[in-house]
Amino acid sequence: MILVLKNNCGAEEIGLVKGKAEELNLQAEIINGGSRTLLLLRGGDYSFDAREFLTLPCVERVVQLDRGAGLVSRETTPQPTVIRIDELSIGGGDVVVIAGPCAVESPEQTLAIAEVVRKGGAKIFRAGAFKPRTSPYSFQGLGEQGLKILADVRSETGLKIVTEAMDEASLGLVEKYADIIQIGSRNMQNYSLLQVAGRTGKPILLKRGMAATIDEWLMAAEYILNEGQDQVILCERGVRTFSDHSRFTLDLGAVPAVKELSHLPVIVDPSHGTGYRGRVPAMARAAIAAGADGLMIEVHNHPDEALSDGVQSLDPVGFTNLMHELRRLAEALEIRI
Repeated sequence: MILVLKNNCGAEEIGLVKGKAEELNLQAEIINGGSRTLLLLRGGDYSFDAREFLTLPCVERVVQLDRGAGLVSRETTPQPTVIRIDELSIGGGDVVVIAGPCAVESPEQTLAIAEVVRKGGAKIFRAGAFKPRTSPYSFQGLGEQGLKILADVRSETGLKIVTEAMDEASLGLVEKYADIIQIGSRNMQNYSLLQVAGRTGKPILLKRGMAATIDEWLMAAEYILNEGQDQVILCERGVRTFSDHSRFTLDLGAVPAVKELSHLPVIVDPSHGTGYRGRVPAMARAAIAAGADGLMIEVHNHPDEALSDGVQSLDPVGFTNLMHELRRLAEALEIRI
């Protein structure tokens, strides 16, 4: 839980609050709350009545973390979080484009696509070395060999790398090779994996589960932040609904909603969100208009021959044309891409 303290609290009064926490076997940690002083309470069995803290003159209110507020919330961090990787910023006002194939298939294929997206204006390259597939007979990825190919692509192009970790074993490898660790939609509520990811030194890109509410998505991010990693990027990638006209229903309303609730940057994946390459450009434009901090777009040099998700992948011409459209839109919105 989080204690929101009154503005006029002094060191002695804060000490009384910390003393009360210690009596209840809780660890109290001051966290950044902008103009307010906040105390994050950890540990204990939470068998006590939280209203006990309200008897202390310094405590204004108690925020229960299991009710959608916490480290992920604007209650604790009013200003937007900016993810910084060297000279690259995500969440700082500009739109960052992440692009690449669904999967690493070969060194030649991966480098060829990387050159296309780099020339088009993408700053981060995406491709999977570990692929969680519905069928056990589908292409599962190249594993560490794929990660080594991605590292070579980074050396050749200067693009940052984001790729998915499926479990704790692959997480260690992904941390070694990638700049950003992706937790996919199927693992959004794999809480043990989220906790281990939160102890890595790399930013985490957390995709929304395909049936997750916004509160569930934010609380999944809370698991990561609670381990000390505050560099988290949220990715809206569509949810399952009654609709059968697309692979998923891309919930663009989640972008402004999450920005109201959380300080974390939000990007959108219109490729998974629609499932059809012809619909990707329109939803990419709509995502930027909705205020997304970035886009994740699947691109393949030969989509019809792709080993994974070719139907939703743009070809090089399609990606280049989309980037031209997005720049014109960004100019009208007075932002950069």
